[in-house]
Amino acid sequence: MTYADYFYEIKNKFMGTDVSDIREHLAFQFNIEDEEAGGIFYVEVKDGQLFVEPYEYYDRDAMFTADPDTFNKIAEGKLDPVWAFTVQKLKVEGNIEKALRLKEIIDLKQKQAKKK
Repeated sequence: MTYADYFYEIKNKFMGTDVSDIREHLAFQFNIEDEEAGGIFYVEVKDGQLFVEPYEYYDRDAMFTADPDTFNKIAEGKLDPVWAFTVQKLKVEGNIEKALRLKEIIDLKQKQAKKK
């Protein structure tokens, strides 16, 4: 799988998530460690909207680094990001308090998917 394929797969998992109740600005950069699918993308919550773009985000709140499988499991709600960090499958840099909000976005996505 190429980086472009991986990025659009992840973007499709996040897009459509209603984050209108999150009033705080959040910006997360994801560093994918993989020879074929490696790269960088960001997830941003701004003005109640969710953005997922294939760029580096310099003014980020937190940066996550992991392999593609770990990010897939986190995005699908199959792996708790806090647990992934605890067992060293996920590296986190930056504002830990804001980094913990990633779980909130994933939980929202899961709840909304169940309602459909």
